[in-house]
Amino acid sequence: MGFKFLEHTADIKIRVEEKTLELAFVSSALALKEVIAEKIKIKPLLKKEIIISGLDLKSLLYNFLEEFLFLLDSQGFVLSEIKDFKLDEKKRKLSCLLLGDKSNKYKFCNDVKAITYSEMLIKKGKSKNTIEFVLDV
Repeated sequence: MGFKFLEHTADIKIRVEEKTLELAFVSSALALKEVIAEKIKIKPLLKKEIIISGLDLKSLLYNFLEEFLFLLDSQGFVLSEIKDFKLDEKKRKLSCLLLGDKSNKYKFCNDVKAITYSEMLIKKGKSKNTIEFVLDV
């Protein structure tokens, strides 16, 4: 399934559709990476383990995506792949291993200023899970 970019007046809106919620979260992060580093192959040379929590699924998604902007801005880390993704919906917590590289080795297309709650949607279904979110660029 994957992700696609939707029409939006000023920012970038993304819709992700996957069979599982876990895959939808991972595809959301990869969509964010694609906005930042459009069509650039990032080498998986560095590893980072992260644990993220939230008050509900929307805040968990927000915090998860915001972590990538934080890592980019504070440590110069840009995402390549996500491994060992585990989502605990009841505890509103996730963990995973990030593979990536130093951002100063690459030239990026877009400057994502923030993840927003504007028009954020998480819809769980039996055969399809949908996530929508807007990026402030």
